Amino acid sequence: MTLKSYVDVLKLALLVVAVAIVPVLIWYLFGVVLMAFGAIILAMLLHLGAQPFMRWLKLPQAAALILSGVVILIILGGAGYMFGTRIVDEFQDVVQRATAAGGVIRSNLQESEFGNFLLHHISGGDLSLAGMLPGFLRVSTSFLEAVIVMAISGIYLAAQPRIYRDGIVWLFPPRKHARVAEIVDGIGEGLRLWLLGQLIQMVLISIMVTFAVWIIGVPSPLALGLIAGIAEFIPYLGPILAAIPAILVALTKSPELALWTFIVYIIIHQIEGQIIAPMVQHRLVSIPPAVLLLGIAALTYLFGAIAIIFAAPIAVVIFTAINLIYVRDTLGENTELIQKLR
Repeated sequence: MTLKSYVDVLKLALLVVAVAIVPVLIWYLFGVVLMAFGAIILAMLLHLGAQPFMRWLKLPQAAALILSGVVILIILGGAGYMFGTRIVDEFQDVVQRATAAGGVIRSNLQESEFGNFLLHHISGGDLSLAGMLPGFLRVSTSFLEAVIVMAISGIYLAAQPRIYRDGIVWLFPPRKHARVAEIVDGIGEGLRLWLLGQLIQMVLISIMVTFAVWIIGVPSPLALGLIAGIAEFIPYLGPILAAIPAILVALTKSPELALWTFIVYIIIHQIEGQIIAPMVQHRLVSIPPAVLLLGIAALTYLFGAIAIIFAAPIAVVIFTAINLIYVRDTLGENTELIQKLR
């Protein structure tokens, strides 16, 4: 056996070991994976904001990105200045009212044998939100560190995306560079189009919920609208989660108002599913609902509740990669997703 053969065998062995280690690293460093996705999404938001400046004002990319960041900060700062105190007060009101409603429900359930059975099997018999919401909203030091790392990494990604894209391409043999670059660009475009669609739906749902609950008289409409808009980032599951605090808040007023709130959220969900989503997805990237839901469930089951934050974009990346690498390149099929990415 020649020296070259030994070297080839060694390279193959190292490659096999590297491929085997990757899933283990992902498992133990999934927090870093989440931060990476957060940085990528932030970089895409900066690029989305920079596109109008580059298209209409003909500014160079660096200047457009700076303006995009400034505009985003002005919007967030202006909104915080105009509505910050009110939204904080409304969030506190939502927590207090939801906690009170949870206590009322618990007391009513304790009056029946079936209710006690449910309490015994649901969260150890404690339906109060006092222990859940404050813990969910509490900002820990590690969370702030993760946000800072994501923000700085996102800025670097937005400023020099080609460096990191080329770094991925260089991991493959030179003869594969063109194809790998095309796949990486396609995955990035798929994620960008999905993110743009989600942002449109988040803004529309937030506005619709705010006005709807305000009209029917539910307290804290701004906070509930903001919760609904943020929850929309988690497709299909988010609207259900957002409806729970709204119904609990309405229940502190009257059962009739809680019923009307439930009906309002059902109507808004139907409008989203029948009108808004089809209009957005006609031009942008969409994934079959069952595929996306199962992907979110799988990632959440594997890596815990924290994974639900970026489970949807991770599922989008995996779905797009399968379409480009296997469906297109291996099977030669031309799916709707592939057509939109061209």
